[in-house]
Amino acid sequence: MFSSHQELLLRIVIVSLLSLSSQYQVISSPLGDGLHRDGKRLTPQRLKVLNLFENIGSGNHLSAEEVHEKLVKISAKVSLATIYRTLRLLVQMGLLHELELSEGGHRYELISNETADHHHLICIRCGRTEEFENDEVLEAGKIAAKFNGFKLIESSLNVRAICPECI
Repeated sequence: MFSSHQELLLRIVIVSLLSLSSQYQVISSPLGDGLHRDGKRLTPQRLKVLNLFENIGSGNHLSAEEVHEKLVKISAKVSLATIYRTLRLLVQMGLLHELELSEGGHRYELISNETADHHHLICIRCGRTEEFENDEVLEAGKIAAKFNGFKLIESSLNVRAICPECI
């Protein structure tokens, strides 16, 4: 069966294709509706960026430059400035998660119910990012939130280290 992101992308593609011909009624999609509500359009560039993340799957972390490089390799005409704007927009819409690196860089990943609460091991030299899960970290987050009267939304940990290739 399809994942929720695959269903979303399928709807977006259908809407895009059907909107090319006025003889068909356009079906709404969460991304298209969200963009329209904010006065924005579902551009081919935005669709290509989201499609790239869907194709590589959850758990993969890309910088804006890596997104640009991958799209250029498939002959997609999209500027780096457009990539940055699109990534910010997709984060605001809750489709991508932004991981801020202490070195000032940012990496993005597709939000997925399959990897809701996970943690990141980040190389401080090359930016390589690996995911891991740990129930003790999740439990510590729950305890800390409850103790301080917070409602826990998400629990994640970013561990900064040096990967084997950079040592």
